[in-house]
Amino acid sequence: MKRLVHRIIFVLFILLIWQLFFKLNIWPNYLFPSPMMVFQTLLEGFKDGTFVNAIIISFKRLLIGFFISIIFGVLFGLIIASNEMIDETVGPFILALQSIPSIVWLPLALLWFSLGEAAIIFVVVLGGTWNMVINTRTGIKNVQPVFMQAAKTMGVNKIQLFWKVIIPAAVPHLITGMRLSWAFSWRALMAGELIGSGSGLGQLLMWGRDMGNMSLVISIIILIGSIGYLTDNYIFKKIENKVLTRWGLNT
Repeated sequence: MKRLVHRIIFVLFILLIWQLFFKLNIWPNYLFPSPMMVFQTLLEGFKDGTFVNAIIISFKRLLIGFFISIIFGVLFGLIIASNEMIDETVGPFILALQSIPSIVWLPLALLWFSLGEAAIIFVVVLGGTWNMVINTRTGIKNVQPVFMQAAKTMGVNKIQLFWKVIIPAAVPHLITGMRLSWAFSWRALMAGELIGSGSGLGQLLMWGRDMGNMSLVISIIILIGSIGYLTDNYIFKKIENKVLTRWGLNT
């Protein structure tokens, strides 16, 4: 409860600073709208269904790309972690790919898939895959040797060792990887929707910019930030904490 009060006070402080800057009239109202103007835009957007439809479309793309990136990331991570030569040759390049901003992939997406859903999902998949590869590889590599030695002493074969020892021991890293991949996929989605067709949040953001509607632009930014905050703190963070607590890695 105390933490919630602190967060509410912080938000109110930001709104106060925002209102003070608006009152200074440094920029025209259409370039720097007041908090009330943005609130009215949010209210109208939800009332006429524009924001709801955009969120649904964006989430559909995000979920498809996210689950594909999880599958690819876990598979690639397992392959890299299971072979020392592949790890030494391919591993450093995965980190290099992770450092590439999602927006850099847009030209390839346009050339390979043209405008449409496939191009957006392609960018989302690339945004989330590399982080999942890194965390899967780290999780497998960091399994305590004593666990594997104890399992071998009890006579388990390689398949049992993999499914009953290595994978369970790597689960905390996998969950953390999923949480980070979700964040990167979300960012990649916004980049992909800047060029894609259909009305997602990214498309509304571009439309607001083209029309000079800064109230709409700020509304979309607030929506994106709020959705990211809610999904991370109330879904992925809770799952991660439960897993870490169950594995004895959190108190």
